[in-house]
Amino acid sequence: MKTKILIVEDEAIVAKDISVCLEKIGYEVIATFSKGEKALHFLKENKPDLVLMDIMLAGNISGIEASAEIKKKHDIPVVFLTAYADEKTIERAKVTEPYGYVIKPFKEIDLRTSIEMALYKFKKEKEKLSGIESSSFKNSPISSDYIYVKSNSKLVKVQNSNILFVEALKDYVIIHTDKERFTIHSTMKDIEKKLPEDIFMRVHRSYILNLNKINSIDSSIVNIEKSDKKIPIGGSYKDSLFKRLNLA
Repeated sequence: MKTKILIVEDEAIVAKDISVCLEKIGYEVIATFSKGEKALHFLKENKPDLVLMDIMLAGNISGIEASAEIKKKHDIPVVFLTAYADEKTIERAKVTEPYGYVIKPFKEIDLRTSIEMALYKFKKEKEKLSGIESSSFKNSPISSDYIYVKSNSKLVKVQNSNILFVEALKDYVIIHTDKERFTIHSTMKDIEKKLPEDIFMRVHRSYILNLNKINSIDSSIVNIEKSDKKIPIGGSYKDSLFKRLNLA
């Protein structure tokens, strides 16, 4: 399967040259945008393997700002494209922790090398973090107060009292809190073991609820505090849930 790359470059001729070059050396260009805000909108529904981002973009947000947003909300490596290699620009860009730089005008070998090094670095970081997560979830003692989750390549303590619900998504689970969402590589079975039984309960094969966050139940749908999400109750879980609730 070809590596999918998103290009964000406001010079049309440069964007075309990059696209042709990438296709020629075996990559797949899934989209090209001239503005950072359009790229961010695209990333809400699509996930390339890597983003090539011009540092100096026209529009409401710069390439550096767009990269910071990608780092915050998406797990995708960014490589900067720039004709401005001055120290001040590089220092501003370094804050977003990009996976590399390509200086314009570029050579094909420079572009390919930067991309492959970025993908390799990103892969190794994921492998290392996956080992940390596995160790954390399988070997650490259960706490009634908090769990550790991965966020931006580090482990963050999350208070159980702030968790609204946990949602299954293929090989991942999403932990929804009152302010943030954390996506981790885990199974519902493993995360269920880490959460205290007196507070949390599996109510569906795809959902674990914080019982203290239930606002109301309408037939087989649970409404959660501080969330518009409607949580379904699985048929095999319904009786157990009602037994746990303090019904008047």
